[in-house]
Amino acid sequence: MKTLAAAALATCLLSNNGPIARAPNTLTPEESETGWTLLFDGATTDHFRGYRQPGFPAQGWTVEDGALRRTPGPAGGDIVTREQYADFEFVCEWRVSPGGNSGIIYRCTEDKMYTWETGPEMQILDDAAHGDGAKPNTRAGSLYDLFPCAEDVVRPAGEWNEARIVAKGPHIQHFLNGVKVVDIRLDSDEYREAHAQSKWTAMPDFAKRPRGHIALQDHGDEVWFRNIRVRSLD
Repeated sequence: MKTLAAAALATCLLSNNGPIARAPNTLTPEESETGWTLLFDGATTDHFRGYRQPGFPAQGWTVEDGALRRTPGPAGGDIVTREQYADFEFVCEWRVSPGGNSGIIYRCTEDKMYTWETGPEMQILDDAAHGDGAKPNTRAGSLYDLFPCAEDVVRPAGEWNEARIVAKGPHIQHFLNGVKVVDIRLDSDEYREAHAQSKWTAMPDFAKRPRGHIALQDHGDEVWFRNIRVRSLD
């Protein structure tokens, strides 16, 4: 039986199979048994570094109240996982400040100036207050500037949301708060048509990498991340 102290630490999160209880920034026993890696323990940043940097940024990011926070003021740049992933499942919780914008960019490589020149993005946004909320393809949960979020399930600024990304070869799925909101193949005619109408036509290496880092975007706005975990599906 859980002690009262343990119960006080527990938080209710959403998974694809419904609510689960966990202590913040930990793995459940089932996750530990099925190959998940905890990328953030609530206190240290060992699994991350700055994009095209050897270490974690000295400014722009901090650990606060068990979350990774992009702080107001000078930029620190995007942060990326030290490991690279090909086929993977990634889950985290995020919340954004009023009017805020950020993103989770994946399979990005460091041969370009910016993460988004190679990696697709799951959008993080305050849909109600940011201008991108007016365009379906750039709302929270979308495959940014390509495919809209299929369901309006994002929570307001200041509240926690759960993001889940599953990538298996060209098959990409986004889940937001337990709901599948994007399901697309990068080798499909549907994708090629959407890509032709996007800004990514000017970036020939966009979404072409079979393996890369997972990035948390510094878009200049306050954003928080916690319960960050990943497992390889290779």
